[in-house]
Amino acid sequence: MTHSKKAKGFSLVEVLVALVILSISLLALAGLMVQSTKNSSWGSHMTEAATLAQDRLEALRAVRPQTDIPEGANNDQMTGASGITYTRTWTVTTNATSTLRTIAITITWSDSVPHTVTITHPIAI
Repeated sequence: MTHSKKAKGFSLVEVLVALVILSISLLALAGLMVQSTKNSSWGSHMTEAATLAQDRLEALRAVRPQTDIPEGANNDQMTGASGITYTRTWTVTTNATSTLRTIAITITWSDSVPHTVTITHPIAI
């Protein structure tokens, strides 16, 4: 009496194909995680740079009278909470009729590539 038993389970080829598909999917997810981390880091640095620019602008706007704000370019360096060193440069210029001053604040930093953020604000004299 011979009974033919049907093999239960998966063949070696099916298991290998499934492993290849799983490996490709995991590699794609790993690449996505790397890109997501870079984007999150960039957003954090951009927020910090904008905050530093806004802080300098508020300090300059608080000077009274406005004519006491020195003209020309100035700069300083600050280290942010993330450990990145930011260079903050601000330039104050007066228009031709001496009724308006323009403050341009530029923040630069480098992580893997250099970045720059500039804000410009007019102040009536």
